[in-house]
Amino acid sequence: MSAADDGANGVNRTLGQLVATATTELSALVHDEIALAKAELRQDVKRVGIGGGAIAAAGTLALFSLPVLSFAAAYGIHNLGLGLAWSFLIVGGAFLLIAALLGLLAVAKFKKVSKPEKSIASAKQTAAVLGTVKPHPRPLTDTSPADASVTRSTV
Repeated sequence: MSAADDGANGVNRTLGQLVATATTELSALVHDEIALAKAELRQDVKRVGIGGGAIAAAGTLALFSLPVLSFAAAYGIHNLGLGLAWSFLIVGGAFLLIAALLGLLAVAKFKKVSKPEKSIASAKQTAAVLGTVKPHPRPLTDTSPADASVTRSTV
């Protein structure tokens, strides 16, 4: 057998070599699909983390504002004028304003979270291609005794 008989198309490759090549290529394809899904999900996890942190900070600030606002209301009713109570009220209002801004940030981050659309589309496309693949019968040009022992099934 010469180098010209082997060819780049692999006409004379054995069944084992063809199966090994197909297995390797399918494994690489699955590995690439998983890597794509991980990359897309990593972005969404980061957004969820930032949104969750903003909600936690907003909740903490709102919790800290309750005693301050309570003291401000008590001193305000007692004094009925500008004094120490108004300063407590201003601080409590500032905490609530910051908590509202962090809550809006959290909502904006949560709205950006989406499903891994590229991975889903790629997996569907791969499944569609693999579902339509049929073995390609190759014409037997060289009928040597080694090739005659191999039987092919048609699917």
